[in-house]
Amino acid sequence: MSGAGDQPTGKVWIVGAGPGDPDLLTVRAARLIAQADDLVVDALVGPEIYRGAPGRVVYVGKRAGRPRPSQRRIDDILVRLAREGRNVVRLKGGDPSLFARLAEEVRALETAGVAFEIVPGVSSLLAVPLAAGIPLTDRDLADRVVVTTGHRGAEEGDEPALELPPYDERTTYVVFMALGRLEAVVAAAIDSAFPPDLPAVLVSKASLAGERWVAAPLHRIVESAAAAAIEAPATLLIGRVAERALASSITSAAQLPAS
Repeated sequence: MSGAGDQPTGKVWIVGAGPGDPDLLTVRAARLIAQADDLVVDALVGPEIYRGAPGRVVYVGKRAGRPRPSQRRIDDILVRLAREGRNVVRLKGGDPSLFARLAEEVRALETAGVAFEIVPGVSSLLAVPLAAGIPLTDRDLADRVVVTTGHRGAEEGDEPALELPPYDERTTYVVFMALGRLEAVVAAAIDSAFPPDLPAVLVSKASLAGERWVAAPLHRIVESAAAAAIEAPATLLIGRVAERALASSITSAAQLPAS
């Protein structure tokens, strides 16, 4: 895919960096990282993904409460670097199409007439449930998946109230970036008629060395996550597919290694 208009000398590749483990990079992603002049990197992309790459690293992530560059600022960086004749890899955690502001960046590049390509990555949607040994679908338990995020809305100001679709017993619900608003997520689920004792699993740092997870009934997942000292980034799974994880981990907080 490429932008319209006159072709500048440089080009932007919007690349999915996978869930974190460098072994889960695609071959193409690794090749592009090794060849890039500039790497424009999100916070969820760990340095081990691009360690040793010769390109300049432009960090646009948010950590430790420091302000993240606005989306417009990130768009401007991509356009400017490409117009300078640079080959730019825009690295995004997981897959760039899922809660990664892909549409905004594509629009900016198209408007500026900058050539670009989108390179898929292994999504955390796939890596997170497998970290806890959970299938997203199961012939007997679930044949649908709903994906949402705990953080929605504008870059500034209060976030809107979180809503979940009505409960369906054959659906697996996956909530990205759930930890910071976990109480609100649970409240929204129960407001949508989710059974309070429905199995829930919170997975932290999936595919990384510090990977941990905790399982509990939905109405107890907040206290269980706190007891287990679960850290961000964390993704919540709710649904009957988590029954086995719950059965083997009712006291999972005690089973987890100390943080």
